[in-house]
Amino acid sequence: MARTKSLERIEEKMEGLENDSVRHRILESVKNFKTSWIELGQALYSVWRDKLYKQWGYSKFDYYTSKEIGIKKQTAMKLLRSYYFLEKEEPAYLDKGYTKEADAAKLPNYEAVDVLRMAKNKKTLDYDDYRHMKKNVFEKGKDAAEVKKELTSLIKEREELEPEEAREKRKQASLKRMVSTLKNLKRDVETLKFLPASTLKEIDSLISKIEREIS
Repeated sequence: MARTKSLERIEEKMEGLENDSVRHRILESVKNFKTSWIELGQALYSVWRDKLYKQWGYSKFDYYTSKEIGIKKQTAMKLLRSYYFLEKEEPAYLDKGYTKEADAAKLPNYEAVDVLRMAKNKKTLDYDDYRHMKKNVFEKGKDAAEVKKELTSLIKEREELEPEEAREKRKQASLKRMVSTLKNLKRDVETLKFLPASTLKEIDSLISKIEREIS
């Protein structure tokens, strides 16, 4: 019953707004929260970044989210963080083809993505740890509680390693991330053609040197 009333209020707010307006699209996304939280997160990020809410008569972002779309500040910030994380670290999952082709039951929710974001920032976890967690979020559709439990377990396990072994694992993880970053940089340079071929060769050489350090 509460859900129905909430939807009714949202639909009332949508009346009189142009269908292709940012404000209308956000309200539409709220109605379809389960499958379109990514779209909602993207829109809210724009609203927050560009302070669009002020144009609509709200002095603060959280006033807008709570009064217009019925989302608490904590939830709104998780949506912002989760969307920005995908944009920065996992842009492939922002492709509309992914959300259309993926099983709705396995689509990751924003809270699970937020936990994955925290995992990405944990220095005690290595590349393989993160890749395993990412698979659970994006391919198996595990919820936030399961992912958080796994993250806690992994952190505890890694912290119990011998200091030297832990340092070596962090070193290997850092080197793998560096190689990945350099390969992405090289691909962008080749596409945009804003650096000479000699620089590309230097990047290739650096990648090869780092890869030799990875056991």
